[in-house]
Amino acid sequence: MTRILVVDDEPQIVRALRINLKARGYEVDTAPDGATALRAAAEHHPDLVVLDLGLPDMEGAEVIAGLRGWTSVPVIVLSGRADSTDKVTALDAGADDYVTKPFGVDELLARIRAVTRRSQPEEAEAPVVRLGDREVNLAEHTITGDVRLTPTEWQLLEHLLRHPGKLITQRDLLHDVWGPQYRTETNYLRQYMARLRRKLEADPARPRHLLTEPGMGYRFRP
Repeated sequence: MTRILVVDDEPQIVRALRINLKARGYEVDTAPDGATALRAAAEHHPDLVVLDLGLPDMEGAEVIAGLRGWTSVPVIVLSGRADSTDKVTALDAGADDYVTKPFGVDELLARIRAVTRRSQPEEAEAPVVRLGDREVNLAEHTITGDVRLTPTEWQLLEHLLRHPGKLITQRDLLHDVWGPQYRTETNYLRQYMARLRRKLEADPARPRHLLTEPGMGYRFRP
């Protein structure tokens, strides 16, 4: 059974999440602040953490840093803040995804399922990924239809496809595809994402699978 630690100081949100998660077969622990969350994580070893950024005793990014000191447990951030800077800080600290308050329970559950799938060993992932009406074979670097990608386009696409549903920050993509010296060159990403959409999306102006999270990064939606 998947064990989830919910960290939030709003009792009504904690209660709603506990009810909905337990109804779907998850085991749920809760914590009202960062210090309690870190103790609970050390004691119960959850499979996933749902973490509010605005806690009474410390910032959510500090909780993530505390967790990342000893565990790679997936973390989904809940943010009621409009400023994307806080979300970027949390993602850079090691969060795996974020959901903006107010949020729909169905959306959060979908993010939980996606993050839980990604936490399984990569070897178990199928090398063939469906993108719209095309099939992308990650092992053989082939795409159905008359589609040709450059090596850099392949690298960028593969990074997104191997993390379905996950928001990947601009900084991480630039670092992993182009190298650490390119971490601020966001124009590279815009140009290459536009090229991938022209080649792979049915309507590049309204992409359904290669999505932009403004000011944050990119996400592959299966």
